[in-house]
Parts: sequence; C-alpha cells; structure tokens
Amino acid sequence: MVRDTFADDDTPDLQSVLDALDDPDCRQIVSELTEPMTAEEISEVADIPLSTTYRKIDTLVEASLLEEGVQIRSDGQHASQYVVAFDEVAIGLSDDRVFEVDISREPRTADERLADLWSEVRKET
Repeated sequence: MVRDTFADDDTPDLQSVLDALDDPDCRQIVSELTEPMTAEEISEVADIPLSTTYRKIDTLVEASLLEEGVQIRSDGQHASQYVVAFDEVAIGLSDDRVFEVDISREPRTADERLADLWSEVRKET
C-alpha cells in the first residue's frame, strides 16, 4: 500500500475509526461495497434499512473509511455514491505511548485529485 501524498492529511480520530469498525452494520457495508454504490444500493445489498444505512455511511465517512462521490445521471438528479477509502487500518503506539491510527490508501489518479479540487471549489462558491 502507498500513502497518497496529495490526499488530505487529516487523520481521523482513533475513537471514530474504532467505533466504525466495531459496528456490525458498518463492517457489513464495507464488505458489500465492492464498487461505487448509492446509499439505496448499499441498503439493498447489505440488507440494512435505508435510514440506518445513511447513519452508518455518515459514521464511515467521518472515520475516513468511505469516500463520497457523485453519480451523474442524465435526468439531472445526481446521486451520492460511496466507495471504500482504505486498504489497511493500523493502530499503534507513538513514541509518547499514545495510540495512533494510520489509514493506508491506494494512490489516487490525477483525474481523481482534480475532481476533488473542483468539488472543493464548488463548495466555496
């Protein structure tokens, strides 16, 4: 695994990662998410109620374990899509004997980084 040097270096809070990984529904979502899916698709495949699916997705996104993208539809009704955003989660001790979390990710392509940049620009305008 390679760390993406262009990605946000915002390491998630250890507790949010542990909480997400401890939740059976969150683990089920990660297991079923083999390709980009909408919340509705995830709900159906994982057999989790849609309202619960949205809450679990929020938990996973907050823990930096899922990433949100946009599914462009021809009818103009775009939908959020989610993908697994990690290859490995490592928990260790720092030199100060403090627990730390490290999330390894596949390097993103230039197109993905550009899409993220445009997404941030749109948020600002």
